[in-house]
Parts: sequence; structure tokens; C-alpha cells
Amino acid sequence: MALSRRLPLRLCPGPSLLVLLLFVRSYLIGAVNLKSSNQNPVVREFESVELSCIITDSQTNDPRIEWKKIKDDQTTYVFFDNKIQGHLAGRAELLGKTSLKILNVTRSDTASYRCEVVARNDQKEIDEIVIDLTVQVKPVIPVCRVPKAVPVGKSATLHCQENEGYPRPHYRWYRNDIPLPTDSKANPRFRNSSFVLNSETGTLVFNAVHKEDTGQYYCIATNEAGFAKCEEQEMEVYDLNIGGIIGGVLVVLAVLVLITLGICCAYRRGYFINNKQNGESYKNPGKPDGVNYIRTDDEGDFRHKSSFVI
Repeated sequence: MALSRRLPLRLCPGPSLLVLLLFVRSYLIGAVNLKSSNQNPVVREFESVELSCIITDSQTNDPRIEWKKIKDDQTTYVFFDNKIQGHLAGRAELLGKTSLKILNVTRSDTASYRCEVVARNDQKEIDEIVIDLTVQVKPVIPVCRVPKAVPVGKSATLHCQENEGYPRPHYRWYRNDIPLPTDSKANPRFRNSSFVLNSETGTLVFNAVHKEDTGQYYCIATNEAGFAKCEEQEMEVYDLNIGGIIGGVLVVLAVLVLITLGICCAYRRGYFINNKQNGESYKNPGKPDGVNYIRTDDEGDFRHKSSFVI
């Protein structure tokens, strides 16, 4: 009985403790505080998203609300003077007192957004919270490059590239609608092939192609927002015809020999000897020392004139 009578007395706080609790309570209530239900929202492009900013404590009935966008070390107003500002004008609105809703988000909306609240009637007048928004972008149709024909035993590289998707997509190659592994050695089904697939760069490299590698190839780029596929392209692997190559070389050599023999025969028969006198102007014969030649009126008739050399 004595213990039961003393227990309530021990639980009752003293006057000093009551004053301290009242002071702490009045201080907490007199300070504006913010929270968010999601500080790292992720949304797909062209959808809507809410940037949550909630006032938990404040004695000010009409606090001042501001939203700012922070990207690439630049800060711009989004909500100021009770209206939407900047590039979000017309596709954003304020939810409740402080939260911000963005409609039809685009990839350029990926940024940090700071919610700032100023409560003049509170002991701590200002509080802020930062929301990091990520907009995911679906890949577009990738650009694929596939060699049309490759001889057996030679190397070949297939390329697949996409530059619009965010986050960066991963790539996968297909042959005749069958997905290819990252390494042919890791799958018994492709033991007759020799290739390595880089899923980050989209390159499919064959060290030495085989006849079994002939087929229709296409690539799919995929990220969290979706996927895109390029058109099918055929790669043919063919055998080298050694006999045909040797025969072709021999034919070319034979043709060259015949041409050479023909040219030699033509020279021997004089077909390529130029008649230098044809078409040339008449030239006077050489004059020996001490003799002059005088042309008469009759063409071609020359008269000798003696001269003496002293």
C-alpha cells in the first residue's frame, strides 16, 4: 500500500520540469518546419509528377512560398509572387499550400527543386527542402550497322547506337529472333560461333565468322522507360573459292602475255615506226665550208656559186 501511494508522486513532474516542457513546446510550435513524402521522385517523360513540400509546424496562416530550380550551377524561379514562372508557366500548378505539380514533364525538367517557406510569425521564420527530380526518357530507334558479306574465318563487328534514352540504355543483339549471349563461349548453343557482346556500347564482335553466323540481325536498346528496336539486316558468311581465284589470276596473266606478244609483233612489222618526213617542212641540206647555194626561179633547181675562204 505504501508503494502504491508513493508511485504517483514519483511520476508527477516538478514545477521546473513543467516550465522546461512548456518552453520546448512553445519553441517547436513557433518554428516553421518542412518535410516531403518523396525527395527523389522518378517519372517517365510526358507524364505528371508531384514535388512534395509539406509544412508540419507553423503559427503563420499565410506563409510566403517560393520554388526554385537548380541545374548546371544556375538557379531560376519556378514559383514566385504567387504564380508559376519561367519554362514551367502553363504546365505546372501549386497543390495545397506548398507542393508543386508538373504536367507533361520533359527531359529538361531533370533537376533539383528547392521549396522555400518564410513564416513571419514564427520564431524560426525560414525553412527549405530540396527535391531531386529524375525524368526517364525512352530510347529512340537505334542506328545499327551490319556488314552485308564476310568471308569465312574473317573478323566482323556489328554496331548499335542510341543517344536519346535516359538513363543510358543497354543493348542486346538478336540473330533470327534468337537473343545472343554476351559471350558465345558461355552458351553451348553457340559453341560454333566466336563472338563477344558489349551490352553498354552495343558492339557485337566476331573474332572469326563461321557459316552458322549467317542470318538476320537486329538490336534492341532498353532502359527503365522502355525499349526500341532497329530494322533487321542480313549478314552473309561465304566460303572463299580458292580454285576460282587461282583460275582468274591465270586468265589475267594469259591476257597480259598475249597483249605483250601482239605489241612485239607490231613493232617488228613496223606498225609503230613514225615516218618523220611525212608532214614535215623542207629543210635545206647542210652547207659545206666555202660553198653557197643559190635557188633559181625553177623550184628545186640550185646553182652553184664558188667562194673563196681567205
